[in-house]
Amino acid sequence: MRTVFSILAVAMFAVIFAGIVGDYGERESVSELARQYLTLVPGDLGAANVVTGILITYRGFDTLGEVAVLFMVAASVGLLLSGGEGETHTADADKPRRPSELVENGTVVILPLIFLFGGYVIMNGHLSAGGGFQGGAVVASGTMLLMLALPATRLNHGFLSVTESLAGVVYVSIGILGLVFAAGFLDSHILPLGDFGTLISAGAIPVISALLGIKVGAELSVIIDRFRS
Repeated sequence: MRTVFSILAVAMFAVIFAGIVGDYGERESVSELARQYLTLVPGDLGAANVVTGILITYRGFDTLGEVAVLFMVAASVGLLLSGGEGETHTADADKPRRPSELVENGTVVILPLIFLFGGYVIMNGHLSAGGGFQGGAVVASGTMLLMLALPATRLNHGFLSVTESLAGVVYVSIGILGLVFAAGFLDSHILPLGDFGTLISAGAIPVISALLGIKVGAELSVIIDRFRS
C-alpha cells in the first residue's frame, strides 16, 4: 500500500511539473518595471549591477531582515550545539581524523584563491555579479575546506562574534546616516557616486556590501564550526 501511495505521489508531482514546464516561455521583451529599474539604478545609484543596487539600497530593510535572520540562526546553533562545561569526551573522540593527502595538498593551493575570490566578489558587487552575501558564503566555504584539511583548527569564536557585531553596528549606522543626510534608510548618496563603472563608485554601496560580506562570512563560519563540534 505504501508503494502504491509513493508511486501516485511521484506521478502527481510529475504531472504538476510537466504543466509548469509546458507553459513556460521566454520573455521576448523586458517588463515595464524591469525597464524602469535598469534605467534608474545606474543613473540614480551609479551601480552597474542593478540587482545589487536594488537589494542594498531600494530594498535595504529586506536585506537588514535577512542579516538579522542569519544572526539568529548563528546564535541558535551556537546555543544548541555548544558543549556544556561538564561534558566529557573520550581520547579517541578528541583525536581528529587525518584527511587524505589530496585534501591537504589541494587546500594549500586552493584556499588562498577561495579567500581572494571571496574578497573580489564582495568588493565588486556593485560592478558585476556578486555582493556581500555571495562573497561571505564563498569565504565561509574556504573556512569549511580549512577544517576538512586541518581538523585540529579551532576558530576564535570571540573574535568572530565581535567582528560580525561591529559590522552589524556600522551597517545600521550607515542606514541611520542615510535618514539624516540623504533620502532614506541605507541611502547610498551619503557618499559621492564617483565615476560609473570604477571600483570607487556607487556611493556607499561598496561599503555596505563589504560590511555584509564580513558579517555573513563570520556568521556562516561559526555555524560550520559549531556543527563540526
